[in-house]
Formats: sequence, structure tokens, C-alpha cells
Amino acid sequence: MSRKPVPAQAGDRARLEIMFDRPQLLGRLFGEYDQNLVAIENRLGVYIAARGNKVQIEGEAESAARAREVLTGLYNRIVKGEDIDAGSLEAVIAMSAEPTLAGIIRTDVSQPPSVMIRTRKKTIVPRSATQTRYMHALASADVIFALGPAGTGKTYVAVAQAVQMLIQGQVQRLILSRPAVEAGERLGFLPGDMKEKVDPYLRPLYDALYDMLPAEQVERRIASGEIEIAPIAFMRGRTLSDAFIILDEAQNTTPAQMKMFLTRFGQNSRMVVCGDPRQIDLPDIGKSGLADAVNRLEGVEGLATIRFSAADVVRHPIVGRIVEAYEGPDAA
Repeated sequence: MSRKPVPAQAGDRARLEIMFDRPQLLGRLFGEYDQNLVAIENRLGVYIAARGNKVQIEGEAESAARAREVLTGLYNRIVKGEDIDAGSLEAVIAMSAEPTLAGIIRTDVSQPPSVMIRTRKKTIVPRSATQTRYMHALASADVIFALGPAGTGKTYVAVAQAVQMLIQGQVQRLILSRPAVEAGERLGFLPGDMKEKVDPYLRPLYDALYDMLPAEQVERRIASGEIEIAPIAFMRGRTLSDAFIILDEAQNTTPAQMKMFLTRFGQNSRMVVCGDPRQIDLPDIGKSGLADAVNRLEGVEGLATIRFSAADVVRHPIVGRIVEAYEGPDAA
């Protein structure tokens, strides 16, 4: 390895060493052409040198400790048979800086997750500390508001929890909804029946479902009514019992629509409302129904509010940097 040390900006420097007991796994840990080590060096401002089954980390003391935690956490995940990709690497790096729920010590990224969601096609584990809190809320609260930028897994994780509860028989149906609002574009007249007209707006929900269930199961459950995907207008006048209900892009509802939706809640149901209050596409309207509902209802028993930030983005790392640029102190 020929990379040069990255000088620390401030604080005491430290040199730490890790010895791994299964050197045959280090190729997967380091990544092709040591790309994982390079990513850790660039993100944390440290220098990493590997020789045999030993890894030395040099840099500012706190950064070096985080790098050691990240490498140990990734290694332990590989030992357990998990795959490491760019997304999981970024998630572990981000989690190494997060406090625990008690706010005292960091989350131990080397330990298996305290919560996970199992669907037919994949097992979902939290990829940030906020996602951990979110997944716990999804398993316990009646109504959950998930607020934050795109790419943080708000809708995706909610769909996973809904699918898990559906296949385990904890709910009898899954209802996915969102407002049919154009995001600045004029789509014009759409041909076809009602389903064909609104499906383009609901595509992200279909995409998440097909990630969780085999395609034939998705189609069969939609045909039988176990899974319903519809615009929010279709919820009016109904009581939704024994159901897992998700409202996506909720920032594009009016206060009247949000009140209507929330009052559809029935016995043995769970409701998740996802949206980004800073990304409103409603034309010529006052307050967003999402912001209004959170202001009125936060703190109500049985309701949880989870706030994501750019640090929780689990898509490509550049997405998080784009979100920060748009939502930072200089944002309009």
C-alpha cells in the first residue's frame, strides 16, 4: 500500500493497531484495490497501513478510534456472512459518529443490529442510528411520522415492516398511498383507466414492494386486495382496520387531506406518514398537511416522530452531500 498519511487538522495524534484472527477475510474487508480503506481514510482523515493480519491506523485520536471501530465492525459483519458494499461502508462510518439513544457513548457498530426486518427476498438491517430508532418505532408505535430528505430509507423501511407484518399474519392488508401531485412538471392528460392514470405517481411504492416480495406474490396480493396502492383521495370515507397503512410524500397533502387520512385509522392497524417538509410540490397552497399534523400531534401517546437528516442518507455518498448543499445554512 503506497498511500501517504493524511495530516490531522487538530488534537492529539494516535497510532492504533488491530490484529485480525482470520486473514483470509481481509481481502473482502479492504475491498478491491483497498477501496474500503481509501474511503475510510478520506472520510476520517487518517492513514491506514496493512501488513499481514495487522492493520495500523494513524491520525487524530478521535478519528483513529472511529476508524478502528469501523474496521472492527465491518470485519465482524463479514465473519457473520454479511456482504460489504459502498452503502454499508458509508452507513458504518456514519454510525461510528452517532450517539446511542442515551446520548452517552457511541453506537457499537461491531455488534449485530438490535432490530431487523425479514421479508421474502431480503433482511433489512438499520444503516444509521436514526434508522435504528425508526425500526424500533415501526415495531411498537401506532402512528409514526418519518420526516427527512430523500434517500434516508423512510418509505423503503416502512414498506419492509409492512410486508413483514403481512406475511406473518399480524395485519390482513397493506395499504400504500400518496398524493397525486405533479412535482413541477406538467404531465398533461394521461390516457387509460384510473389505475393507469395514477400508477406513475405510485411507482416508488411498487419498486419497494418488488424489492421485498417475489413479483408473482406482489401481483397476486394486489389482485386479491391484500395489497392496495392508491392515491390519498381514495381513502375518503373509509375505516382501515387490520391494516398497515403508509402515506408517502405526505408533505404534498393539505391540512384537510391529512386530517382525513389520519382519521381513517382503525382497530389493529399501524400507520406511517413519510415526507420531507422542505420539499413541497403543492402549487399555491398555504401550510403543508404534514407540517401541520406534526405541530399538532407530536407528543401524543402512541405516536412517534422520527427525524432524518442528510447524515442518514443511505444512497450513494454524493446524495448526502447534495442534500447538505441544498439544506445547509445558505439554503434558500
